[in-house]
Amino acid sequence: MLGFLMTALGYGGTFVAFTYLSPILQEIMGLSESVVNVVLLLYGVAIAIGNIVGGKAANKNPLKALRWMFIFQALVLLLFTFTVHYTVVGIITMFVMGALSFTNVPGLQLYVVQTAERYLPGTEDVASAFNIASFNIGIAIGAYAGGLIVASPFGLGATPWVGAILVVLAVGVTMVSGKVSGK
Repeated sequence: MLGFLMTALGYGGTFVAFTYLSPILQEIMGLSESVVNVVLLLYGVAIAIGNIVGGKAANKNPLKALRWMFIFQALVLLLFTFTVHYTVVGIITMFVMGALSFTNVPGLQLYVVQTAERYLPGTEDVASAFNIASFNIGIAIGAYAGGLIVASPFGLGATPWVGAILVVLAVGVTMVSGKVSGK
């Protein structure tokens, strides 16, 4: 259950800002629609790189890797709150944010499957399916929270730091999970 919560919070935190990335780039950073398309393409490249790096980092000790991934992800989301006002630095921060946002996917999946294998052998497929559902729950929670923030007096610019708060909660769950599992 802690693994599923970790997934929902960590991934959900990313989607608070990710859902509104195009409006952030246009309305706060002041980029044109055609430039936003190129920036989002670069963001996609960062996601692919992050996924590969995250998989390699999580192979030996997924829980330890996830803790650091979430910490860095929260810090970069918080940083993006400030760098978004400066085009070049904002795009660089967003690239790093994209890579970090998806580094955790292989580790989360590996951790849940290894945990199921350790405590309930034969349920790895079910655990994996529940974890995919947790990703989707996180996306829904993140997008919904982002919508509430955008509609609030805080506005669009607050989505990265609100996302960081959810990711910090994922760090906490990761640490509790480590204590419970003895890792």
